[in-house]
Amino acid sequence: MSDDSHEHQSFETRAIHAGNTADPLTGAVVPPIYQVSTYKQDGVGGLRGGYEYSRSANPTRTALEENLAALEGGRRGLAFASGLAAEDCLLRTLLSPGDHVVIPNDAYGGTFRLFAKVVSRWGVEWSVADTSDADSVRAALTPKTKVIWVETPSNPLLGITDIAVVADIARSAGAKLVVDNTFASPYLQQPLALGADVVVHSLTKYMGGHSDVVGGALVTADAALGEELAYHQNAMGAVAGPFDSWIVLRGIKTLAVRMDRHAENAAKIAGMLTRHPKVHKVLYPGLAEHPGHEIAAKQMRNFGGMISFCVVGGEQAAVDVCARTKIFTLAESLGGVESLIEHPGRMTHASVAGSALEVPADLVRVSVGIENADDLLADLTQALG
Repeated sequence: MSDDSHEHQSFETRAIHAGNTADPLTGAVVPPIYQVSTYKQDGVGGLRGGYEYSRSANPTRTALEENLAALEGGRRGLAFASGLAAEDCLLRTLLSPGDHVVIPNDAYGGTFRLFAKVVSRWGVEWSVADTSDADSVRAALTPKTKVIWVETPSNPLLGITDIAVVADIARSAGAKLVVDNTFASPYLQQPLALGADVVVHSLTKYMGGHSDVVGGALVTADAALGEELAYHQNAMGAVAGPFDSWIVLRGIKTLAVRMDRHAENAAKIAGMLTRHPKVHKVLYPGLAEHPGHEIAAKQMRNFGGMISFCVVGGEQAAVDVCARTKIFTLAESLGGVESLIEHPGRMTHASVAGSALEVPADLVRVSVGIENADDLLADLTQALG
């Protein structure tokens, strides 16, 4: 549950202090890692602080969940073992057989796989929409639509969706709007304030920020929905462990300063790529020519650290660029302090091949880290040749 005492503090202050209460026993300024499975009861049912078993609740995870709720402006935050575990819990909470979901035509491959290969087996139907186009979203609705799913910026094509507009569409349809805020982080974007019902995060990415933890989160402003999600989280069990929770909490303390540098470096790299003769398309919402630039400028603090670009020469040329970098590491995932490069068609988005979500074969995606920008520019320049 969110701590209202942090409600009027700036983001940077909340990131460091929300949920991070000094230990009452020792005064330790960092919440301890409660590496424990069960808790002594003071008589049958006499729980200390409500803790009885760490699947149901753990003090380190509680600290993280309070922090997440405060950062997203929500009433309830929940931390999971992975981003997909969070999505699975959310979908099984909100949906029943026969229900329908609208998913974006540009979504994380694992999210698409969850809908296409797993959720569909429960009798849940889904259809694809260009969520940056309000008419496309409306056309995808059916009388059974219960959820509209949005990623903004999207993965890997950096599409931008107007959250407030789609929130109005969802409300009119009696559906919940879910926004995957992983690429932006709560520092750059606040979907709940724009009308979203639930925010999803892969904590593995910018929130943890150091490529050393896997985790996921849900945050909602609806206290009743938060209780329902918490019930299903406990019933299903894919919770974040105490050490992973502690690692994410530590990462979040520097989220604001990291995101500032990610965005600063990315803007410089996007500018270089637009001028490079071996690149024929750059996808970055910070560029004035990006079709979602004005909406991103309206609903985001800055434009983030993710860039995708298409290479002259086709698929093999794109693969070759990925192989030639020396500072950018060839790896999946994103959001760490180190810069990463990948070929989505063969790596993170292989699961969408042949579907409406298939990505261009000549596409390269980079997660711009917080290294010296000149070094990053030189590395990409030599890799492009």
